[in-house]
Amino acid sequence: MSKRKYGTVAVGVRAPIIKEGDDIISFVTDAVIEAAESGNLKLGDKDIVGITEAVVARAQGNYAKLDDIAADIKQKFPNGTMGVIHPILSRNRFALLLKAFARGVDKLYLMLSYPFDEVGNPLISQDKLDESGINPYKDTLSEKEFCKIFGDENPHLFTGVDYIKYYKSISPNIEIILSNDPSFILNYTKDVLCADIHTRRRTRKTLKNAGANIVLTMDDILSKPINKSGFNPDFGVLGSNMATDEKVKLFPRNGFETVNKIQQSLKQKTGKNIEVMIYGDGGFKDPVCGIWELADPVVSPGYTKGLEGSPSELKIKFLADNKFAEHSGEELEKNMKNAIKNKRSTPLNDMSKGGTTPRRYIDLIGSLCDLVSGSGEKGTPIVLIQGYFDDYATE
Repeated sequence: MSKRKYGTVAVGVRAPIIKEGDDIISFVTDAVIEAAESGNLKLGDKDIVGITEAVVARAQGNYAKLDDIAADIKQKFPNGTMGVIHPILSRNRFALLLKAFARGVDKLYLMLSYPFDEVGNPLISQDKLDESGINPYKDTLSEKEFCKIFGDENPHLFTGVDYIKYYKSISPNIEIILSNDPSFILNYTKDVLCADIHTRRRTRKTLKNAGANIVLTMDDILSKPINKSGFNPDFGVLGSNMATDEKVKLFPRNGFETVNKIQQSLKQKTGKNIEVMIYGDGGFKDPVCGIWELADPVVSPGYTKGLEGSPSELKIKFLADNKFAEHSGEELEKNMKNAIKNKRSTPLNDMSKGGTTPRRYIDLIGSLCDLVSGSGEKGTPIVLIQGYFDDYATE
């Protein structure tokens, strides 16, 4: 029988509070080594270190003031009127950006999708929608019409915030409309900012085809610094979070350069080839409320080469119930391990591979990191994962 009695282990690493200007390379390296020593963990090749995007961005000082964002909006929407369509419903993710957008123009038409936003946050319940007879794929509503049909109070299930009222209160030059058809905004303005995250390219294409004038996405905003602000050439203000009432923290820059330097540092100090990734939101959906966690543009904005690819695994339970149904004990274990060792010869369409998840490693591991580290008070912005690439045949 195998001597090893455990598989993948994920450990949250406590670390000092990182501040702007701190050396992220030594910060992570030292924290991982100290945690391993404290927990009597032996670091090994193919271990994984995950670092939350927040500490990387904070060390970089990748912040922007709302006035910097407003200045960029003013440059990119010079006509003074803009539509902002299909944002998520969020206080820390979008409300400050909306405040900045509104400062940059004279008039802002905010078009919300309904009954849910892109990641599943509800403006109203599905039951209310069913009872109303409204068809969200066809019907468009003004704010007044929406409130007349669904009532003046529609608090969010978890936050208790009525997002229509909340977003409207941010600035007097905001007018809210509701439609799931991106081109409907062109009845109000031809200059549009697509505020959706994962569907933004398709939305932009739809608007261009429908005759829009200026069409930008949120990765176009602060793609370069304004007034010496932070910026992100890849994601703009996507992935940003509230820092203060007048400042947002942007998604970290130079992610791949950062993880490679951390990997080199760990190699120098431990002699081990440890994989490193930066992670943000995990890519999973809550089964109770239906809200999809991924409000960041990607799970990982930077990872080392050893984390590329997707798993291709055999289903142990399928083999145990079928091919090896007559086996037991040491014979079953031996045959199972041999099947795993020789799995490359198993065709992809073989049922023994049925049901395994063909997601990318970075999305799976980033989701694991997000769940382990949490986003509140745990104080573990770094996660050490061991044994992830091992399997039942690994001694």
